[in-house]
Amino acid sequence: MSSNVVVAKFGGTSVADFEAMLRCAQIVHDDKNVRVVAVSASAGVTNHLVSLTQAEHTEAERQHLVDAVIAIQDNILNQVKLDTDLAEGFEATLSEFKALSLEKSLSKAQRDEMLSFGERLSSFLFTQVLRQVGIDAIRFDVREVLKTDSNFAKATPDIKATKVASIEKLVPLLSEHVVVTQGFIGQDPVGQTTTLGRGGSDYSAALLAEAVDASSVHIWTDVVGIFSTDPRLCVKATPIPRLSFDEAAEMATFGAKVLHPATILPASRSGISVFVGSSREPHAGGTWIEKEKRSEPGIRAVTQRKNQILLTLKSPEMLLASGFLARIFAILSSYNISVDLVTTSEISVALTLDNAPNASRPELEQACLDELSQFCHVTVENNLTLVALIGSEIQLRHDDSNLMRVLSDFNIRLICHGASKHNLCFLVEQSDSDKVVQAIHQHLLESV
Repeated sequence: MSSNVVVAKFGGTSVADFEAMLRCAQIVHDDKNVRVVAVSASAGVTNHLVSLTQAEHTEAERQHLVDAVIAIQDNILNQVKLDTDLAEGFEATLSEFKALSLEKSLSKAQRDEMLSFGERLSSFLFTQVLRQVGIDAIRFDVREVLKTDSNFAKATPDIKATKVASIEKLVPLLSEHVVVTQGFIGQDPVGQTTTLGRGGSDYSAALLAEAVDASSVHIWTDVVGIFSTDPRLCVKATPIPRLSFDEAAEMATFGAKVLHPATILPASRSGISVFVGSSREPHAGGTWIEKEKRSEPGIRAVTQRKNQILLTLKSPEMLLASGFLARIFAILSSYNISVDLVTTSEISVALTLDNAPNASRPELEQACLDELSQFCHVTVENNLTLVALIGSEIQLRHDDSNLMRVLSDFNIRLICHGASKHNLCFLVEQSDSDKVVQAIHQHLLESV
């Protein structure tokens, strides 16, 4: 049975500066059930850190990036004075950061170490802001409990080890303190810092909620919940009050940037409800994600995920042969490549992969392509966008003329439907994707 403990996560814009941190501190102050807080790096910091992991910068360029990171922290420090315990830890962490920034060529482990400094520094600052509003807050290094494998840049959490460590080291603190810790980072079995992938702070919060047996996890960001589509594209986009785990997982996976896709895994596994709201407007409501109680058929949202790769593998050996797909996926797995959509014909298979522009390493490495090329013809297409219709009991029926009419105005490169009744996905040219989303939302959602 879950406790009443709430784990709160504050994203980069929510801890961007002192004023933003103060708003978040008030949210924690007003909800006595919040006992664990996971913070992201202050907005802008991670981009600078990613740049620092790249070897091609000159010494002057590297120093400029270091100064930019420090300037963001100093902007907050100008308005808050750290207590002795926090000041000592902050300065030690800053010294580690400066020392590592002198290295021109970083190993995979060092790159993750570099990327971890944003969260580590912001957690000192936010702890002090909580104390300033009268909360007994302590800073806790999440690496003591969030255990992972050694797959740097995309580490996989060790759920059992994380649970054991949290019960021993984290849970005993919660009765007396609000514990401020870091999202996005963990530690491998030999003590090296790892990262969970870009945007992994949401995932961290859900993992910690599962580990401490929390009742819910609150994801505070810069928008009032999860919308029917990106409100920057469609002014008539509306927040969705409630989503099932399945619907939310589909939306997060296929482009709703408000929530990291993996967040739903531990929440669904342990029955932990998830709330998504705006730290700027905490009383404006938001979206609750819970175990599905009843499902209303139909499309509820349309999302898009740009920078997609379409990988087509063709070989006559595939005809009436067994083991071809197994061989392909074994190779992709060895490079830790995650596949989103799959379609097949008699002698070919087409796969879609994410190619996030801010990733610390390319999704599709040349070594992987070389290995696949040994037994099939490989074609790689870029500049594509995956558009997804999300909802419940979505089916292509003879009366779906409205949807067919909308799609007929655009070139569809690939379509995937049937594996889940919660989505219908297709690939379009990236240059068309905004117009596709706007057309679908106007004709299928705004008229509902």
